[in-house]
Amino acid sequence: MPHLDPEQLSLLALYDGWEDPAGREHLAGCPECAADYAALRRTVDAVKTTPDTSRLTVPSPQVWAGIHRELGLSESVREDPLSPDAAKDAAKENPAAPAAAPAPAHRPPSNVVPLRRRTWWQRPGTWVAAAAAAVLVVVGAVLTVTRPPQPQQLAAAQLTPLPQHSAAGSAKVVTAGDGSRNLEINLDKDEAKGYQEVWLIAPDLSRLVSLGVMNSTSGTFQVPADLDLSQYPVVDVSDEPMDGNPAHSSVSIARGTLTS
Repeated sequence: MPHLDPEQLSLLALYDGWEDPAGREHLAGCPECAADYAALRRTVDAVKTTPDTSRLTVPSPQVWAGIHRELGLSESVREDPLSPDAAKDAAKENPAAPAAAPAPAHRPPSNVVPLRRRTWWQRPGTWVAAAAAAVLVVVGAVLTVTRPPQPQQLAAAQLTPLPQHSAAGSAKVVTAGDGSRNLEINLDKDEAKGYQEVWLIAPDLSRLVSLGVMNSTSGTFQVPADLDLSQYPVVDVSDEPMDGNPAHSSVSIARGTLTS
């Protein structure tokens, strides 16, 4: 299913009444686009005159410096508008400025040209246009920050059958979004007469750690946080009898060594 493009997401985030039924229907059924939309809404809140301070924190001056640089703004607006000094200066210059009238719900404010007739961030001299442009400039950074880190593969192994067995497969260690490590196992068949147990073993087979029972031909097992995989690189799937003994049975179905 194709995702909404950044400009369409920006318009939906900027204007609550933006008429795009198809886009809003897509948001309701697409978690990825919904997460992007939520991130953009937080960005819009950040540039409102009266932001919701219960959910927002004041960004560092480097954020405005980056926006200023990317948009090529003039020296007269180089100062971070959210800094305490800028707020005091604005209050002195315009102590009783009237609030802007709300825009009609069915269309954007009149000083923003619709996207299909003119690129709306190119309209000069309007605060709304500058804010909208800022949303598009920082969208990549915002989505990078708010999206959880994607799993990354740290090591992998080919699992080959041991004598008297023919099951083969693969193993890989991946990092989760919270930094934890998981061992993912896949075999082409289950040859256990009892049950399959997954182990990490030292190269000389003198030390081993059980990660758990695998009830099918695949499974995911969390690697202990303090376990050094360089000291336990051998992945072993064993055939364990139903005897209540937690030790390795010495009957291995498949085995392989993890490499980066």
